[in-house]
Amino acid sequence: MTSAPTSFDHRKYAPAEPVPLTDRQWPSRTLTQAPYWASVDLRDGNQALLEPMSVEQKKRLWALLVKIGLKEIEVGFPAASQHDYDFVRWLIEEDQIPEGVNIQVLVQAREHLIEKTFAALEGAERAIVHVYNSTSKVQRERVFEQEREGIIAIAEQGARWVQEHAARYPGTQWTFQYSPESFTSTELDFAVEICQAVMTVWQPTPEKPCILNLPATVEVGPVNHFADQIEYFITHLENRESAIISLHTHNDRGGAVAAAELGLLAGADRVEGTLLGNGERTGNMDIVTLAMNLYSQGIDPGLDLSNPDEILNVCTECTGLSVHPRHPWVGELVYTAFSGSHQDAIRKCLQKQRDDEAWQVAYLPIDPKDLGRDYQAVIRVNSQSGKGGMAFLLERDFGISLPRWMTLELAPVVQAASEKVTGELSSQAIHDLLLGTFMRDAPLTLKGYRLDREGAERLTATLKQGDETLALEGQGNGAISAFMDAWQRHTGDSVNVVDYGEHALGEGSDAVAIAFVQLNVNGVRVSGMAEDGDTVSASLKAVLSAINRSNAAQGALDAGQIQAAHA
Repeated sequence: MTSAPTSFDHRKYAPAEPVPLTDRQWPSRTLTQAPYWASVDLRDGNQALLEPMSVEQKKRLWALLVKIGLKEIEVGFPAASQHDYDFVRWLIEEDQIPEGVNIQVLVQAREHLIEKTFAALEGAERAIVHVYNSTSKVQRERVFEQEREGIIAIAEQGARWVQEHAARYPGTQWTFQYSPESFTSTELDFAVEICQAVMTVWQPTPEKPCILNLPATVEVGPVNHFADQIEYFITHLENRESAIISLHTHNDRGGAVAAAELGLLAGADRVEGTLLGNGERTGNMDIVTLAMNLYSQGIDPGLDLSNPDEILNVCTECTGLSVHPRHPWVGELVYTAFSGSHQDAIRKCLQKQRDDEAWQVAYLPIDPKDLGRDYQAVIRVNSQSGKGGMAFLLERDFGISLPRWMTLELAPVVQAASEKVTGELSSQAIHDLLLGTFMRDAPLTLKGYRLDREGAERLTATLKQGDETLALEGQGNGAISAFMDAWQRHTGDSVNVVDYGEHALGEGSDAVAIAFVQLNVNGVRVSGMAEDGDTVSASLKAVLSAINRSNAAQGALDAGQIQAAHA
């Protein structure tokens, strides 16, 4: 019997041709500084979206790119898109380009497109004009049907047009950039030859260099092969000191970041990429990942990535693309240990880690606090009780958006309940478990409060336990802070807020506030929640719910202590 025919046949593919390097240097080198970063989120990233970004989304993403410190940002293809043209004009006319930030635009080596590109950039203080044409053998032979000479002629003519049109706008500080598109599929001697021809036209100098961008337009070989290609190119290029060598890697083989790192070892100066790796097919090189790779090796990336949640939120909302919870460095779950042995190792290492020594914690290549992450999430063990589905049902059916820390606390309660029933727990049952676990109005109940907001906020709160009354007074920078002060004055307990969240349930005059709080009560974390038509009341009741759930409540409930406080 013969096997069924299959189209899955590796023999139809040829391996990448070895690069003729007899004395490669990049494997022995170590990175010591960050590259020049160039974002292509607003061009390469945008054109890869099912629904391209709106103008408002572009503005929001632009603001984020500037905020984290990117100095070179490709803002579009203004000759090919009216939206891109209008966005470039908005940046210039509304003075939205900060000092030191250089916008970049892409254009094909065609004169009418180049002319429109420079018109879009009129009035810019500085700009990078990025011109390109395809150079690979397959493009030459099967798309353009031209020999090498014809492709070089296209590049040279494009370079001249760029130079001529730039001369018409002497008020702008221009930088010229050229890409031999599909560099990785181009014969290396030809890649060098065509870039050399463009440099001959532009006549760059070390003081005013051009940018030669070498794109893995499609990743077609191993990452070490890419490094060989970069080293070959650099060592065979004349007037190397007059060119900034830039990399633009894609992730078809999953190696975009690794290829960029090795390309830097091979001598490149600059990398183009996108935040979180959005881009065509499998994506572009992820700037966040590469920057954090450098950071973890003690190298200043020159970018402020200390607020990854903002990056995740803005990118998600602007692109419509979700971020995998295991995304390197910034994914939701990357600092959470679900294994008991991992949890134990992390806890022991953290106990021994000193502030004056290099970071050495098992399973944590960096300190999560550098990225605003909490150790509590790091050392919690996932009960695998379906917390994601549980949170979804609470939000869908009751409008309750649980903070992550409360979701983690509720999950084992729901799992334990689900193990006692046949089939699936209803959303109502989950809701009842939530309220029954975290909403406690006994033994202490809030009967009323008065808040004086002149100067430091002063709070007077009246609590009841049965027939007894407790009057507390305290001050702080908010109602909860003042209540914490009052509680500690009257009980001597050590109580502080670890985390807090609130949101509205419903809309209009019928809306009520729901508040969630996590306290540290005498060294033990405990959570509570409450609902009320008044936001401050909801907050104070949530605090009392947490205290009622803790053993600390018992010390304050001695009748003599209550009467003394009342007196």
